[in-house]
Amino acid sequence: MSTSEALNLAEKQKLDLVNISPNAEPPVCRIMSYGKYKYELAKKEKESKKKQKVINVKEIRLTPNIEEHDLAVKAKNASKILDDGDRIKVVVRFRGREIGYSEAGQNVLMKFAELIAEKSTIDKLPKIEGRNMIMFLNPKN
Repeated sequence: MSTSEALNLAEKQKLDLVNISPNAEPPVCRIMSYGKYKYELAKKEKESKKKQKVINVKEIRLTPNIEEHDLAVKAKNASKILDDGDRIKVVVRFRGREIGYSEAGQNVLMKFAELIAEKSTIDKLPKIEGRNMIMFLNPKN
């Protein structure tokens, strides 16, 4: 069907002629209400966004010489975050000459991971980045 015939047919039906596949030979067109089509697409997109779960990354900062009770309190707060379904970025900050004792920071991170082991899994093992040692934890499902 020629383009002019298709346009006349669309005008008679009071609809729009929409070019669906312009690169095809011959080009593929469709007679439809373009406003209604755009509205339905927007509605589908909104519906799909409602079903999505946004996962946030929360950060917990520790020091290499943290006390047992302080570590337990941080672990308790971390378990609440994990219950909400968010990831946790655990950071050990080294100040001054503490960077020379990086194994102490790694021990703190592993002890922290053991405290909340029933609610989390280790996503990324401890790794030094500058003056920080970072580990990521995911909630268990």
